[in-house]
Amino acid sequence: MATLRALLWDVDGTLAETERDGHRPAFNRAFAEAGLPLHWDPQTYGRWLAISGGRERIAAQLRELEGDAPQPQRVEALQAAKQHHYRSLMQQGSLQLRPGVADLLREAHQAGLCQVIVTTSSRAAICALMDHLLGPLQEVFRFWVCGDDVGSKKPHPEAYEQALQGLCSGGLVADPAELLVIEDSDNGLRAARAAGLACLVTCSHYGSLESLADRAMAAAVVSQLGPPARVLHGPACQGEQITLSYLQALVR
Repeated sequence: MATLRALLWDVDGTLAETERDGHRPAFNRAFAEAGLPLHWDPQTYGRWLAISGGRERIAAQLRELEGDAPQPQRVEALQAAKQHHYRSLMQQGSLQLRPGVADLLREAHQAGLCQVIVTTSSRAAICALMDHLLGPLQEVFRFWVCGDDVGSKKPHPEAYEQALQGLCSGGLVADPAELLVIEDSDNGLRAARAAGLACLVTCSHYGSLESLADRAMAAAVVSQLGPPARVLHGPACQGEQITLSYLQALVR
């Protein structure tokens, strides 16, 4: 019987609705500044989320628009502009943590669990989120694995494999069964499971549009972490909030 010793947190859609309300409008502002005839409404952006990584989405969109692969420096310039606008949105208070996230972070920290960020996003985007949404709570994370740190992004398992290696080599966990991933999307779930890790899915705006049938491999699927949390797949939960005791039951 495994004892839960570490939580691996995705960021976008999991900690906050950053995809719909942060990254998407930031991309649109960058496109407008560059004079591009592009605007991703919420539905359109949901389709581009099938591609992991901002640079990769920009390159694919420009290729579709213009017929040729864009120059890398052009993609980098658009990505830099997008990151600037994303930080501005954070500073303006346009985003908030999803329900129950702060409570679960504190509860896990007080119980002595290791907590790690594992995300496809850049380190710059995570810094913006940490500074403006988490504040002192960012100290609960032992380390981060970001999109900048890996060659292959989710659904490839590299980021989770790197996090697992860091935890094991540091003596923080002894067995992958002692870890639980918290994700919001099919890409994240597939990455976690390919790394041999159990995963709880907390449905974000875009994650809620994905098929529940594709999430049978999840330890559980919930509507959100805080009240009124509903279990859509997996063991029943006492009450309307996802607690550490519920997460412990998932790894057992």
